[in-house]
Amino acid sequence: MIVKIVIFAFIILETSNVLALYFAPGSRRANAVGVFSAWELSKQYPEIHNFVKYLVNWVAGTKLIFLLLLGVIVLYGNLEIQKLSMLALCLATLSFFWRLFPLIRKMDREDQIRPRNYSIVLGVMIFAFIVFFGLAAFL
Repeated sequence: MIVKIVIFAFIILETSNVLALYFAPGSRRANAVGVFSAWELSKQYPEIHNFVKYLVNWVAGTKLIFLLLLGVIVLYGNLEIQKLSMLALCLATLSFFWRLFPLIRKMDREDQIRPRNYSIVLGVMIFAFIVFFGLAAFL
């Protein structure tokens, strides 16, 4: 039961991110891209802004596919498949610390993100997800 609760909680939380990315990408809430100063700056260059919007929508679409697959797993998968999906989430989420975290820390240090130290908050939040996924996989 704990695995289903963790998956449903993640689906709900990430759905807010998908909705923000699709319908309010400039928002500073729900982990949208408004926290990056480059979002507003890109609007001065339509070609670049269109590319940035494309990438934002690509991320949202990828997250949506992922969330729908998790929904199928939680609704129709047996406990073993659900626990394996938690391990997959751990590994996939760990990739944040390989490429994305160093980049967002750099942007944070160079004052390209508001609020300041957002990268730390995001890093802690993502680490907490990894811990919850791991616990759910082994409980």
